[in-house]
Amino acid sequence: MRRTGIIMGRFIYGNGNTKVEIEDRALAHLQQVIGSKLRRNECFFFTWRDDVSIGDGRRSVWIHQNADLVFKFHGHRSPQLNRDWLEALTAVANSGSGLYLTPEPAPRSRSSQDPTPLPDRADAVGLD
Repeated sequence: MRRTGIIMGRFIYGNGNTKVEIEDRALAHLQQVIGSKLRRNECFFFTWRDDVSIGDGRRSVWIHQNADLVFKFHGHRSPQLNRDWLEALTAVANSGSGLYLTPEPAPRSRSSQDPTPLPDRADAVGLD
């Protein structure tokens, strides 16, 4: 699905009755954070705002080792991950309120992130 040029994927929880559309780039970051926490056997809440079309409320699910989770990406390319965003999302997930999507931090200069230059990969950011 596309919403004003943004590629939208889906996070599906449980038996498929709980679904939320999330932009592919954000979904890839959430997948990394959730996977990392589950590898450490950590349980937590994941909360998001529902779309106005279904009530504009807030929904939370309990993420645990036995939960059925599906990350359905609309685009075929894996986005390049932003380390600062992963760290910010991990910090939120480790808080008492649990994981929720935060805005992506502005990229730092490459020299302040990693002294090794990274190759330019315009095709890796998921832009079509």
